[in-house]
Order: sequence, then structure tokens, then C-alpha cells
Amino acid sequence: MSSARTSTGPAVGPGHVRTSADLDRATIVRVLSLAGRLREERRQAIADGRPVVRDELAGRTVALVFEKPSTRTRVSFQVAVTELGGAALPLSSAELQLGRGETIADTAAVLSRYVHAIVLRTFGQERLDELADAASVPVINALSDLDHPCQALADLLTLQDEFGRLQGVALAYVGDGNNVAHALLVMGATMGLDVRVAHPEGHAPDPAIVAEAARRAEAAGGRVSVTTDVDAAVEGADALYTDVWVSMGQEDAPDRREAFVPYRLDEALLARAAEHAIVLHCLPAHRGEEISGGAIDGPSSRVFDQAENRLHVQKALLVERCAVRPAGPA
Repeated sequence: MSSARTSTGPAVGPGHVRTSADLDRATIVRVLSLAGRLREERRQAIADGRPVVRDELAGRTVALVFEKPSTRTRVSFQVAVTELGGAALPLSSAELQLGRGETIADTAAVLSRYVHAIVLRTFGQERLDELADAASVPVINALSDLDHPCQALADLLTLQDEFGRLQGVALAYVGDGNNVAHALLVMGATMGLDVRVAHPEGHAPDPAIVAEAARRAEAAGGRVSVTTDVDAAVEGADALYTDVWVSMGQEDAPDRREAFVPYRLDEALLARAAEHAIVLHCLPAHRGEEISGGAIDGPSSRVFDQAENRLHVQKALLVERCAVRPAGPA
């Protein structure tokens, strides 16, 4: 997890989504509603053998800049832009002059003259903030070391599908207090969830983000708790969530795994949750490490629904931030 920290307040800029804090309750509600409509339209089109085509991004190009490897994020964003009628332009830092020392600010200024939005998957949050500061088009965080707002949107849609509501749903996240935990804390609190994070000593989420989540929870009638007591966190929870123990960039710290063993999401941990509890994981998963095969592949798992929902919420977010016109009826 990056040591760089930025403000937890709303971003100033042309529709940027720098962090989860840039999405208020009304925006999240709109995005989830539209995502559900777009998902049903897509499924019906596929069932009917029709192409999946809309025109909200007609004539628009979205740069997809990936400084980290990606499967779900890259593919889902590229499909999303295409199915909204736009042109997706996937780029790696090795393909840009960034790889030869051009500044992030200069890259942002130039891309803003060519494209209508920039989606960035990067390392330190400061890189995304620098890009957004210099860009005159919307910049969307597709993952930074600090935050992962697109993932949390997909998680909220998955929970809403399962329980028919978000208010009061108890979500227990077990593991590293990383970018996914940060996004779940802030967005879950915004929507009135009971968000519980259980982490090993030394791997807590950022205190400033926890404080922001607590403020939002109070306003929304939700709850936030952070603890090292995994059993207390999962007791009676509606959903259990975990992520990898060693994130990209931390591969040289194998000793991390030892501290995380008590936080493995397995059948024993699931038995402490509510009888109807579901299992979530943002993927990629390491079966036998942070999650058991029985948990991720069992009847309680909604992991692949969750992965599919990345496509639908990102479509809705692109419409929200950079559409030619609002989305019509699906």
C-alpha cells in the first residue's frame, strides 16, 4: 500500500473520480440504477443474438492507461467503451513517453487534446492526482495503491442484487487494509452499510480514510468498525469479503503471509457469519491462501457475479462522467 495520502474530500476537476470519496450517495444511486438497466439490456441482447450497442459515447475516445497488469479492469473498461459506442485506446506506460521520462503533467495535457476521458490504473495515488490536476478531461481511477472505486461500485451492485437493499447490510472484510478495504469503507459507509474490517496487526487501513468513512456512516445511518478480532467482525455478517495477502509491488515481502493465516476466508469463518451470508473476492484469488476453494467455489460465492458487475458499473460511470448525452431507457 502506498504511503502517499491525499484529501478525502471531493475532487475539483472535470468529473474526475480520483478516490471513492468523489462519489456521493446520489451519484452512487444513479450509477447502480443505470448499471442494472444496462446489464439487463445486455443480457437480453445476447439472448436474442443482437449486438450490444448504445451511443452515449459515440464519437468519443477514452484512453485506458495501465501501469499495472490487469485482466478484469482492462477488459471490462475496453468492452464498456466499445458497447457505449466509443473508441477505447488501451495504452501501457511502456508505450508512452512516460516510460522515457516525460512528465505526468505533460502527458495529461497532451492526452486531453486528443481524448475525451482518461482511465488510469497506477501505483501511487500521487501519480493519479498529478494526472488529474493537469487534465482537462475526466480522469477515472481504475486502481491506485490507495483506492479502488470501480471495484467498490461493483461490490455494492452485487450486494444490492443479493439483498434488495444496501442500508444496514453487514459486510465483513478480512485481510489487508489496502485499496479495496479503503473503497469499501468509504462507499459502504456512504450507502449506510455496516462495514467491518478485520486486519492483522500492522496492516490497518489508513486512519484518515477510516475517519472519513465514519463521518459518512453517521450521516447515512451506517456503521464502520476496524479491528484485529476476525471472529467479532464476521459474527452474523451478511457478506464476507477478502483480497490477496500480497498485492502487486509487495512480492518481496513473503513474511506478510504468516500474519494473515488467521484471516483466511474459509468454511469455518463462513460458519460464523449469517446463515445466508455470501462470499466476495475482487480477484485474482489464490485458493488455499487468503481464501479456501470451498468458500470461493461453493454455493455462497458470488465472486463471478461480482466480476461481471465491473463491466456494468463502469459503463454507468462512463455515462455519468463523459457521455455525449444522458442514457435513455434501456
